[in-house]
Amino acid sequence: MNRPCIFCDIVDGRAPAEIVHRTEHLVVFPDIRPQAPVHLLIVPAKHIRSVNDLAPEDRPILADMLLAGKQMAQRFGISASGYKLVVNVERGGGQVIFHLHLHLIGGWQR
Repeated sequence: MNRPCIFCDIVDGRAPAEIVHRTEHLVVFPDIRPQAPVHLLIVPAKHIRSVNDLAPEDRPILADMLLAGKQMAQRFGISASGYKLVVNVERGGGQVIFHLHLHLIGGWQR
């Protein structure tokens, strides 16, 4: 990693964020530009640039991210109504911050 990474700074406590959940392997905080009533980012503590940079040994990280998504959907009251789990990959896929992260998006009234 050659450039500073805002998500690494948040994970390490060098940049501010409203951490709503933290484990040894990940942090969860609200997106600063929410696209829905609930829009959280689930970010692994390990810097992984994108899905394209995943290695087989990163499988437990992915499992933790998905399970955290389920847990946060329950905690924020959107598990029954439904939600999205989104990963943008590379600039053409909408990735803006190059540190793997999962968007938990939901809470719309339908």
